[in-house]
Amino acid sequence: MAENPSRQHQAKTLRVFRKIHRVTGAWLFSLFFVVAVTGLLLGWKKHAGDYLLAKTRTGTTSDLTEWLSLDSLHTIARQVLKDSISPNLSATLDRIDVRNEKGIVKFVFADHYWGIQLDGATGRVLTIERRRSDFIENLHDGSLFDKYARTGNGQIKLIYTSILGLALLTFTITGFWLWYGPKRMRKGKRETGPRKSVGLWKFWL
Repeated sequence: MAENPSRQHQAKTLRVFRKIHRVTGAWLFSLFFVVAVTGLLLGWKKHAGDYLLAKTRTGTTSDLTEWLSLDSLHTIARQVLKDSISPNLSATLDRIDVRNEKGIVKFVFADHYWGIQLDGATGRVLTIERRRSDFIENLHDGSLFDKYARTGNGQIKLIYTSILGLALLTFTITGFWLWYGPKRMRKGKRETGPRKSVGLWKFWL
């Protein structure tokens, strides 16, 4: 007896989805692995002591009127970078993170993964941190490649996130169909079987 055309179509669709799922997984396994591991580490960054991200220290006062000027604090941070880390590192800033409720200022540098926390009122160095979490975040979203290639508008990050996003969407769709497709085929087979039996029974009667 010839197989039901609908079943043949479903089986063909299932084979296509299985092939797409397998090929996509084979090509993008390493990228998915990196995204999964870095995502896990980012989730734990505030619960790993000071290893991934240094805890925010506490300064002497949160009263901004008693603080040194940002220019003075910046000068101190640049000097600390030169004297305590390396005179060869760039002092170009990525951002200045003012935590007035904690009484501190964080200076985060753009061209490397060092940061310095200063007491806002006294300029005292509270911690010199190796910001591993920033490196992990840049690797997670692909901006690390733009950083080293010195691209101007995050082109590599855009391509990287687009590929991963589309691949994950493809994985979701094909994975769902690999689960649902066989169920649908079995359901169709069960529904078709009894109708054929009834037809034969009526024919013989």
